[in-house]
Amino acid sequence: MLRGGAKRTALGLRTARALVAAGAAACWGLAPHAAQAAENGTGFYLLGGRGPMAGYLPPPGFYFESDTYSYDAKLDARKSLPTGGRVVANVRSQARADFLNGTWVTPWQAFGGNLAVGAVLPVGRVAVSAGVELDSPRTNTIIGRSLRDKATIVGDPVLSATLGWHSGKFHWSTTALVNVPVRDYRNGQLANLAFHRWASDLSGALTWFDPETGIDLSTAVGVTFNGTNHATDYRTGTEFHVEWAASKAITSAISAGIIGYHYQQVTGDSGAGAQLGAYKGRTTALGGTIAYNFEIGKTPISARIRVLREFSVENRARGTVGLLTVSLPLTASR
Repeated sequence: MLRGGAKRTALGLRTARALVAAGAAACWGLAPHAAQAAENGTGFYLLGGRGPMAGYLPPPGFYFESDTYSYDAKLDARKSLPTGGRVVANVRSQARADFLNGTWVTPWQAFGGNLAVGAVLPVGRVAVSAGVELDSPRTNTIIGRSLRDKATIVGDPVLSATLGWHSGKFHWSTTALVNVPVRDYRNGQLANLAFHRWASDLSGALTWFDPETGIDLSTAVGVTFNGTNHATDYRTGTEFHVEWAASKAITSAISAGIIGYHYQQVTGDSGAGAQLGAYKGRTTALGGTIAYNFEIGKTPISARIRVLREFSVENRARGTVGLLTVSLPLTASR
């Protein structure tokens, strides 16, 4: 019993040190996302980015995170997609991007919770091909074939604010994100990381974590509100998303688990540019995750891999998401 208790204590201490980095990764895995939905086949909330420790806010300090994102998807050839003021079909898309995250967990409190602020800057390469372009969804007259577009782009920055609370094994937080449309928007082109619209996302996350056993049960629920893209007179509808994760520590440094998400538009697209009508999107995804927590010197670092496959898809492409997240504190209370 003493030997087993010592092992549990060692696991708890090692896991507690890793929480500083892992919590930063969970709370700030929020960024523009090349998911296929709404105008241009993109939404700015990062589906699948909230996994284990989703509700945990790390101690006061400065944190850095890099999210290397991969997405490969295909839209059913019988379906059309609105993009850059054009209507295309038989679409394939590929995104390889890095989202650079900076976060300051402040020493200030509000409503009994700790306050954090941050910013995300996406940089990456997007490639999109379409078998045909249609003049309008009413006539389905083909006006172009074998369209291809690719570009290396700096996307719109995203600003964030979070309040986080802790009580025993429970950790919960609320987060507000704002997409700031200041980057170049490639109007009329298929490949984009900028959105040319204001957008905001409000979410809440809850985590139950036992440091002795390493069991983590987490969920996050949110709603995205979109402004109008005045270049195309297109307003994407309001979007709902929920994510979940269940993981367990295998050793003092390695944990693994299952993750998933569900996305659904709750209001339709609108504006003169919404030629396909409401075009409400929906998808569900399931996958797995594995994390490795280690230290360089006295700095705790968390590296996490996520892979998810989408299914039950409507009005968007079906794809596979891959994420490699590396996070660490630049300064933090110890």
